[in-house]
Amino acid sequence: MDALHLHLLINHLPIIGTFLGTCILILAWSRRSEPIAVAAYFVFVISAAGAIAAYFTGEGAEEAVEHIGGISKTSIEAHEQFAVYPLFALILLGILSIVGIILTQKKSRLARKMSLILLIIAVISFMLVAWTGYLGGQIRHTELKKDQPAQNQPYRDQNLRQLP
Repeated sequence: MDALHLHLLINHLPIIGTFLGTCILILAWSRRSEPIAVAAYFVFVISAAGAIAAYFTGEGAEEAVEHIGGISKTSIEAHEQFAVYPLFALILLGILSIVGIILTQKKSRLARKMSLILLIIAVISFMLVAWTGYLGGQIRHTELKKDQPAQNQPYRDQNLRQLP
């Protein structure tokens, strides 16, 4: 398995993980449940690890696709340049989640405040990582590109008999 395959496999983890962790943390807030909050923190730590892995496999993925016809260098660069923002946001989220786990286990009065801070950072992180995923999707998924003219021709598979 090369960097391209790893990147395509891993890049969904920070997006889905951050969203899922945010939902779990909202549930923890609504139920005032420390164990549920700790579960959300663990999801955030895993999401941060996924963001680091996705970021560092990105260069290899770029090298694998940059010479393929129809691949826009501009799309690759936009994705690559923006990716640093969710990377730092998710690293911060992961580190503070570890602090949140420690504060919760020590029954600190700061644990509830930390969970609110983590919720805010998680929402921001999700928006950043989702936008990065959107930019990455534009590299290969031309249907996402707004500057491309819409083609009003029906899909036709070369291997299927054409209907009248």
